[in-house]
Amino acid sequence: MITNQQIIALIYSAIDELNATREGEQVVKDENTALYGSASLLDSVDLVNLLLTLEELLEDELEVEYVIANEKALSQKNSPFKTIDTLATYLTNALNEQ
Repeated sequence: MITNQQIIALIYSAIDELNATREGEQVVKDENTALYGSASLLDSVDLVNLLLTLEELLEDELEVEYVIANEKALSQKNSPFKTIDTLATYLTNALNEQ
């Protein structure tokens, strides 16, 4: 079983990789950090890069292949990409349902 804390740790690793490529303000590693929407520091390209890096980390660290921005995620009434916490919760639930 994959835990929420494992997923948060992977998200933080993906943020570290993203921050290494960013000039200026860095994305804060906090569960309430906005990833999507008007409160987010990320533009659409940054968000896509973060998700792709996270997919690679899921495969490398947990040996799980999963497309994060899939139809299920994109059709949610409340976006799973809103904050680090919502993304972690969504992924934990989705991966444990596989």
